[in-house]
Amino acid sequence: MTETINVMTVSGGKDSTAMWIYAIKELGVEVSAVFNDTGNEHPMTYEYIDYLESVLGPIKRVKADFSKQIAHKREVVQTKWRDDGVSEEIVQQALEMLHPTGNPFLDLCLWKGRFPSTKRRFCTQELKIIPNLEQVYIPLLEAGYQVISWQGVRAQESAARAKLAEWEDTPEGYRIYRPILKWTVEEVFEMHRRHGIKPNPLYTMGMGRVGCMPCINCGKQELFEIARRFPEQINRIAKWEETVKKASKRGAGSFFPTANGRDTEGIYDEVEWSKTTWGGKQYDLIKAIEMEDIPVCSSQYGLCE
Repeated sequence: MTETINVMTVSGGKDSTAMWIYAIKELGVEVSAVFNDTGNEHPMTYEYIDYLESVLGPIKRVKADFSKQIAHKREVVQTKWRDDGVSEEIVQQALEMLHPTGNPFLDLCLWKGRFPSTKRRFCTQELKIIPNLEQVYIPLLEAGYQVISWQGVRAQESAARAKLAEWEDTPEGYRIYRPILKWTVEEVFEMHRRHGIKPNPLYTMGMGRVGCMPCINCGKQELFEIARRFPEQINRIAKWEETVKKASKRGAGSFFPTANGRDTEGIYDEVEWSKTTWGGKQYDLIKAIEMEDIPVCSSQYGLCE
């Protein structure tokens, strides 16, 4: 009989954590937990992954490597960009930047010459799906195991996820299982409470999602919260923008390109926009006060009550 391996991707977020708790504490299922290190996580999330490992079990860290892609891009820059009318200054600038940094998110953007966006969302595919296939699923399948991929997604999150099935077969040969698809967010946090597992502390700091910080899908209020609580994360993105801009043929390097249909000068411009009222024309006086008075606990999910 073929042995089954249950693989579970754990992000440090509420849903994947609740799914892991549910699997091992209530279903008694043995799972292999995997964390995709994008290189764009908040330090608290890395600390939380360590915490989960201490209370729930081992976690395999998976990172994408774009060294080959960056090396190939260097060849293209050296052999083709000049023929395309790119100036020598831009060519040399790109060659100076095009070296792997070891940070998957930044290296991905250096290779692509831009940041991902809501219209060109290549980050999930390149930073999570492909590395999981290459480093986890395919090796297990080739070793003869039956693989079930547990996914902590919920129909309540979006219209697209509401259309997903609980079970799904993949062309690669493994099965997808979504055990918490019909759960509410209240049930998710109740699973944490019932078994004494603390949620990621970022949920008590105004964050609606946990993962990349910021995520390309980050909303106006969440960007405001990130900027006032974690300005060092904004400064990091600003530095990345300058690096990616120099590796781009077009000189493009905004983290939120044409965000909300507006031209953007970069992350700092977007932070200023996050401080405005609806319509983005005037600064919000309440937000101006909030910038100076950061609450100890603030949660979109009632975790501070």
